[in-house]
Parts: sequence; C-alpha cells; structure tokens
Amino acid sequence: MALYDAMFSQYGAKIAQVLVTKPDFCNEDVRQQLFSTLSDLMLLKIIPIINTNDAVAPPPQTENDDVPGILNIKDNDCLAAELAVEIGADALIMMSDVDGIYTGPPFSEGARLLHTYNPNISNGIKFGNKSRVGMGGMESKVKSATWALERGVSVVICNGMEDKAISGIIKGKRIGTFFTDAKDVEPSIESVAIRAREGSRTLLSLAPDKRADIIFTLADLLSKRQKDISKANKQDIEIAQLNGLSGPLLSRLALTPNKVQSLVAGLRHMAAESHENVGRVLRKTKVADGMELNQITVPIGVLLVIFESRPDCLPQVASLAISTANGLLLKGGKEASHSNQCLMNLVSEALDVHDATSAVSLVSSREQVSDLLQLNNYVDLVIPRGSKELVQTIQCQSKGIPVLGHSEGICHVYVDKDCDPSMALKIVRDSKCDYPAACNAMETLLLHRSIVHTPFFEDLCNMLKSEKVEIYAGPKLSKILTFGPPLAKSMKIEYGSLECAIEIVDSFEEAVAHIHEYGSGHTDVIVTENVTTAQQFLNTVDSACVFHNCSSRFADGYRFGLGAEVGISTTRIHARGPVGVEGLLTTKWMMFGTGNAVTDFNDNGTMKYVHEKLNIASSGSSSS
Repeated sequence: MALYDAMFSQYGAKIAQVLVTKPDFCNEDVRQQLFSTLSDLMLLKIIPIINTNDAVAPPPQTENDDVPGILNIKDNDCLAAELAVEIGADALIMMSDVDGIYTGPPFSEGARLLHTYNPNISNGIKFGNKSRVGMGGMESKVKSATWALERGVSVVICNGMEDKAISGIIKGKRIGTFFTDAKDVEPSIESVAIRAREGSRTLLSLAPDKRADIIFTLADLLSKRQKDISKANKQDIEIAQLNGLSGPLLSRLALTPNKVQSLVAGLRHMAAESHENVGRVLRKTKVADGMELNQITVPIGVLLVIFESRPDCLPQVASLAISTANGLLLKGGKEASHSNQCLMNLVSEALDVHDATSAVSLVSSREQVSDLLQLNNYVDLVIPRGSKELVQTIQCQSKGIPVLGHSEGICHVYVDKDCDPSMALKIVRDSKCDYPAACNAMETLLLHRSIVHTPFFEDLCNMLKSEKVEIYAGPKLSKILTFGPPLAKSMKIEYGSLECAIEIVDSFEEAVAHIHEYGSGHTDVIVTENVTTAQQFLNTVDSACVFHNCSSRFADGYRFGLGAEVGISTTRIHARGPVGVEGLLTTKWMMFGTGNAVTDFNDNGTMKYVHEKLNIASSGSSSS
C-alpha cells in the first residue's frame, strides 16, 4: 500500500485499502454494505484499493464450490470481475504483462494480437495458466473477463506497462483486446491483409486478357453508374461544405462528369496496354551450354495506398494493382467516405467477374492503417498520397515496410532571359491556374532579372491578377519594387490554391541553385528559346520531372501515357516521378538447366561459363 500511496500522491489523489473475503459477496446484506463503502469513498474522491483479506480468507476452492452467480475469488482477476459486476461498472480494464490476447504464445513467431475477442468463437486459442508477474495467468483473465462480459460489463485486457493505456482506452483508441459477444465481429486487419495476399496470387494465376477484362468492366461500370457516383459524391461535398472544407480540397473532392470520363478513358487505355505487364522477359542470358537464365517482371505483392480527398484515385489505383496482379489495401479520406464506398462497390463488382474480390479491400479507420503499418510480413509497399504531414506520419509509423511518396509539390517555372514572351504567359497560366490544388501546379515563378523592367513583366502580373492569383514577392523582387505585392512568408510553400510566389534571379545558375534549395524535387520547368541553356537546366536540376517549354501540369501518369498513376514519387529508390505500372512491378530470376551442378564448372570440370546475352524479342511472357 505504501507504493500505491506514493504513486497516487504524485497526482494529489488519496487512496484507501478495502479488504474483502468471499463471504462479503455471498451475503446480500454484506454485499450492499461493501457497495455503499465503495460508493462513499469515491464520492469523497478517495480511490479504493481492493484486496483479498489473506489473513481470514478460506483456502482455495474447487470449481464445484462456486456459488451460483458468484465468481470463485482465487486471484485479483476474479476479484476485479466480481467487483466490476457488483458496482455496475461501465468498463473493466484488466492489465497484463503482454498487449492482450494473441493467436498463440505472445512471443512466438507468427503470433498476432487480437483486437477483438468473442469467448464463444475462440477458434481453439489456448491460454497460459501462469503469469510472469502476479498469481493469475491469461487463462484466469479470460475466464474472469468472460464472466463479467456475460453480466453486462465491457472488458479490455491490455499491457499494464503501456504509456497512457487507461486514458487511451477511455478515448476509444484501439489498445489491447476488447471482449465482445457479437457474432459478426469485424475481420481482423491481419486477415484482411492475408486475403489481399491471396487475391494477388489469384490475379497472378489469371491470363492477361482476364486481368484486362476486369479493368474494362470497371471502366464500363464507371460510365454506366455515373448517377450513383454523383449522388454519393454530392453527399460528401455537402458534408464538407458544412464542415468548412477549403476551396482547393473541395475541388479535389468533386467527381465531375469530365473527371469521370477522363478516368474511364485512362482505365481503358491501361487495360489495352496491360497484357505484357506481368511475366515480361527483361533479360535473357545463356549461362553455359544447356543453361539459360531469364529475368522477368512480377508483382510486388500487397500494396497499402493511402490518399486524401480525391476519390478518383480509388479506381485508378485499383486498376493499376489489378493490371500488375498486386493485392491492394486502400484508405481514403473520411471526407470522401460515401464516394469511396460507391467506387469500391464497383471495383468489387468488376473483380467478381473472375472471382478475385479478395484482391482489393477498403480500410475504414486510421487505427487499421496504424496496425497495417506494423505488418511487414503481409504488406510489401506503402504509398501515401496527400500532404507532407501525411507522408511524414506514415514514414514514422511504418515498421520495416518501404514507403514510396513525395513530401511536397513545390514546383517552379523559370522564365529565362531568352524566352518567347507569349509562350511564357501561356505556360505560367496553365501551370498555376489549370488546377491549382494539384501537386504538379506551379508554386514559385522565377524570372531572370532582365525581364522585370519590360512590358512582359507587366503583362505577366496582369495575367495572374486577371486569373485571381494572389501574388507574393520573394526577397529580391520585393527590394526593387516600390509598391509591390506582399513579401512571401517563405520561398518553400506549397500553396495548393490560386496563390504563388515570384522571385528574380541573376542567372541560369542562380535559378538552379534556388530550385535545389527551396524545391521539393517534384517538377520544375524552364521556358527559353536557348537550346543550350535548356539542356543544361534539364541535366542539372535534380528533380523527378524536368521540362522545357511546357506546363508543369504534364507531370501526370495519364499524360505520360502510363494510363494512370498510383502517385508521384520524389524518392530515389525503386521508382521516381509519376508511378504507373512499372513502379508496381519487381523482378525474379528463372534458370533452366539440364542437370547442372556448380562442381561442373570447377577447374577440372567439364563446363565453362559463357554468359552470352540472348535476344529477348522472341521470348514473350514467361507467365500468365
């Protein structure tokens, strides 16, 4: 008790020890007195610490000695359950030295934590009868928790060493194992990931024309069900407007008829080009006489794609996964929940044509995403599409799973001294105003200093103002303008709206240096008629996409001819820029021999390596 007193006193809380024995629960009058004592202590803001009175408690009894309706008090687990039922507690939190109930011994390989547990559907799970700390083991906790659950008390078993476990459970966080008697318990997130893996193998077993058929079917469904899509999307937009969602986010959320038709065209193009995605021979080598080695394309496995606001991402990404035979777990933003569910229903309907519905699933909560990010045995690649904060959060939470994404879309357009003014106006307008919420929209306009005091500069500013673009001046531009626009808070801002910064540079080299310092490595553009300067820019700027004399808005999977994109990557490993089909594939090696052994190639062996590159044109696909 001295330890309890010291611990609770740190928070200004008083405690009192209450000793009980089994007769205190068996006698109705004594039970009422116990209940009154506990209630009075809590009214006085004194926390009761309840223990069995070892000095007078009878020796342990057998199961047959239980009194009907009374749990045989053999340890603190039984005592906690009995007290929770007696006082009509809303919840009973039982603490252990492990995180909750597992599918097997907690520290054994492959054991998975169960976030929900139905005692009537235990699936043969067995529990230890001893604990490393205290008297009762998990078997005692489960029995006591089940007894309390049957009498209307909600129960959670969690790890007593977890920081803020109690407050987290009260706030509804997914901590420990929650006991339920519901028969339709939501499948565990692990089982959803396992189904995605199985779905990937189902897709891989299909002939290429069947995978293409699924995507064609989805495109047809999107075209035919536009009324249903618009109805669901309208619900999301109305809720978003009530919640004060900003204009750029509302623009991303909207599924206009033009967006849907563009999506349909992209999917049909992808389906038509998908037949050689998987099993394509990339390299063919004659290792030695009678030995051949092929390197072929294969799916990565299971993808977890997280996206914000843009429901049109869902069918795009689903189709990319289908065309590459990857399993897919999708998590969309809550602001698009109705649209996402409507589109997911169409994806499932298309997959069902070839019995592959398990390949793609929609994840409903952030907690499930957090759980998936720990499952490096089931998820192979995470692709977050959204804000810098989203990407950074996913990168921090991921446990050994690669994360492919871009942190920001700070795109530059540099207008060189040798530019064509009318071309520059057109490119700047399109880069900023075509779709300002997109990650490939221009955020900073760099101008060569010689342009500032020309009619072109005035035309440029007037054009941006006519498009209702709010302009901010960079530090250098601000110094030379007497009555210029307000100073930019930073040169490293992704506005995502009709806003942009303008800065001046003294040379091509300074423009490149500015981009490297303030850019995000997404997309950067030069507008110039000087071919040498343009080539230097393209070679020097270290971004995923670098363009000459065209809008930054072309940094897009569909416009690149990829059919669609799963996202735009600014990372340097695996895939960079718009990530389409190629970014969702990896390779494996196939070797064909004639009974060969490594010893055949020893100094005294009968065989020699030739490593001759063979023509792969006639190889075709090595698998379905």
